[in-house]
Amino acid sequence: MTAPATAVQDEIARRLHAALHPTMLEVVNESALHAGHMGDDGSGETHFRVSVESEAFAGLSRVARQRLVNAALDGMIAPGGVHALAIRATAPGDAA
Repeated sequence: MTAPATAVQDEIARRLHAALHPTMLEVVNESALHAGHMGDDGSGETHFRVSVESEAFAGLSRVARQRLVNAALDGMIAPGGVHALAIRATAPGDAA
């Protein structure tokens, strides 16, 4: 059973769809795994994992891909927002 999406999770997905037009996108709220840890504000919306595949990443380094994701989420990352974001950014056809 999958947990219902949170408002922050939905906003991350919305922004990434708008900026990157992904062929695959998965946004997972991992906040419950970090309850009581640094960055946990009790909201249940502080730690996320993103897997995104987009043509926009073709030919780019891993760092450049992560910068595109971070730019799409501008203003959502700490302070006072998402504390941790794990990113897996691939282009169609990348080796697994």
